[in-house]
Amino acid sequence: MTGTPALRLTVTRIRYEAEGVLSLTLADPAGTPLPEWTPGAHLDLRLPSGLTRQYSLCGDPANRHEYRVAVLLAEDSRGGSREIHATVRQGDMLDVAGPRNHFRLVDAPAYLFIAGGIGITPLLPMMRQATAAGTPWSLLYGGRTRPSMAFLDEIGDLSGGKVSLAPQDEAGLPDIGAQLREAPPEAAVYCCGPEGLLRAVRSQCAERPDPPTVHFERFAAADPARAAADQETSAAFEVELRRSGIRLTVQPGTTVLDAVREVLPTAPFSCGEGVCGTCETTVLDGVPDHRDELLTPEEHESGTTMLICVSRCRGPRLVLDL
Repeated sequence: MTGTPALRLTVTRIRYEAEGVLSLTLADPAGTPLPEWTPGAHLDLRLPSGLTRQYSLCGDPANRHEYRVAVLLAEDSRGGSREIHATVRQGDMLDVAGPRNHFRLVDAPAYLFIAGGIGITPLLPMMRQATAAGTPWSLLYGGRTRPSMAFLDEIGDLSGGKVSLAPQDEAGLPDIGAQLREAPPEAAVYCCGPEGLLRAVRSQCAERPDPPTVHFERFAAADPARAAADQETSAAFEVELRRSGIRLTVQPGTTVLDAVREVLPTAPFSCGEGVCGTCETTVLDGVPDHRDELLTPEEHESGTTMLICVSRCRGPRLVLDL
């Protein structure tokens, strides 16, 4: 998030949606309509501590006066979820950037949604859209326990879909293979959850004779240790920040983001792992060496943007729109 936030919104409501999961409803204090969004979009929230974190929008895209996000109090929290649960209160003001969407719902004749835990949040608006369009859909929703699984009542209120709940303490691990076998062969598959779930879905899909199109959203990089090692062994290259008129050298073991923030401390970033998109930057010249897990293969091929927290350069020089 840059030094000038796109929006400054009021927390109008806080509600526990499940054990360890609370939702924040945000609105413009003057009642101004909020920017439009589509299912799969997320917001960047700048917290009072200065941390920036991403949360999927899980409300109704037709409601232009409210945004809703849900936050799991994660055991391995890097501080964001802990801060929200402990300190954010109704009436507080938060700086917000977005919405941005790297997890768009494509047109399809049917959908299979697979969620693990808090991964239900980006899928909930997708199910609403499919319901409104009359498109067949099914949901496989796994969690530790039933009380830990958010939005069960809202999911139950949706029509036109088949819902399979898989609390682990009651049913064990979700039967992904059975869901894939039951889904229409033309169904688009959307999956959000922990890395283990994503690996299982990918493995099960690969075993099918006609693998479906699968769309993933991650919570974290699949292999952050490998990504760090790749930074250490990569060659140095030059980066020109065109708008700032600055040239700098990115050394092995230093990311583009690290080098940029030495001279532009307000350059936006959050996850540092190539999964959230906050640091996505337009490339004016040069060929990026994409190492993120967010942009599509087509976006990688075009080379017009890059995630500077992990990606590097395939040549001696990059020119960025910074």
